[in-house]
Amino acid sequence: MNVLKLDDFTVEEINQILDLAEEFKNGKQVDYQGKKVIANLFFEPSTRTHYSFDMAALKLGCKTQNFDAGNSSLKKGESLYDTVKTFEMFGVDALVIRHVENEYYKQLEGIHIPILNAGDGTGNHPSQSLLDLLTIRQEFGKFEGLKAVIVGDIRHSRVAHTNFKIMQRLGMEVYTSGPLAYKEEGYNYVELDDVIDKVDVVMLLRVQHERHAEEMKETIQEYHEAFGLNQKRVEQMKENAIIMHPAPFNRNVEIADDVVECKKSRIFKQVQNGVFVRMALIHMALSENG
Repeated sequence: MNVLKLDDFTVEEINQILDLAEEFKNGKQVDYQGKKVIANLFFEPSTRTHYSFDMAALKLGCKTQNFDAGNSSLKKGESLYDTVKTFEMFGVDALVIRHVENEYYKQLEGIHIPILNAGDGTGNHPSQSLLDLLTIRQEFGKFEGLKAVIVGDIRHSRVAHTNFKIMQRLGMEVYTSGPLAYKEEGYNYVELDDVIDKVDVVMLLRVQHERHAEEMKETIQEYHEAFGLNQKRVEQMKENAIIMHPAPFNRNVEIADDVVECKKSRIFKQVQNGVFVRMALIHMALSENG
């Protein structure tokens, strides 16, 4: 079983994945006894996604290989396909792959072991969306009728693109907000302060300084004042509303330092849920693949 994009899964299947993740959170035990090997192939930097997949595999009793792109044959001109095929021929049982190219997996049709997409360019980030959904479901017990606003660089964010679509499919009302330079047509743009008191979920996105800072017209201070979540905006939120962020986060840019771990924040709970969701995905992939 591949996990490439959430569009490939029905709403029922999405909930089944979340159910399994919840079982792992509640103590479900699966032990592959070191007989399965998961290769983590990250072609761009990652902490949470990379090492939570690694931890998920270890908790399932799998062995792991962690690919070092900076010291690999990529430096000699090796293609993505040939790199991935090499790991398949090593005998690994599943591949976790992050790549800078959108839909990189279309180049990998000759690979015959499960691929779990850990993020492709600005396109898809299925495991992040699933852990976000798990966090929301734990909080509210449902999706139907909830309102969320995703704030930040919508145009370049695989998290925004994936979450916007799947949240709508699950019956949520989803808005986006942020600098006009990062606005994307068709994504229900609003002014943050017009909805901050109406939504159940405020999901912040990192300002990607390393990629697109040159497009942003605002200074860091101006961004924080216009779109950052500070105590003043937190006080305007609904009583039971929650704050989310895929992380890493820029303190005092998209989120004030004293808001990161406030009582409405579920940011570190998302990190914890990431392990359970990725355990579910790995287990499903290995089980279906025999």
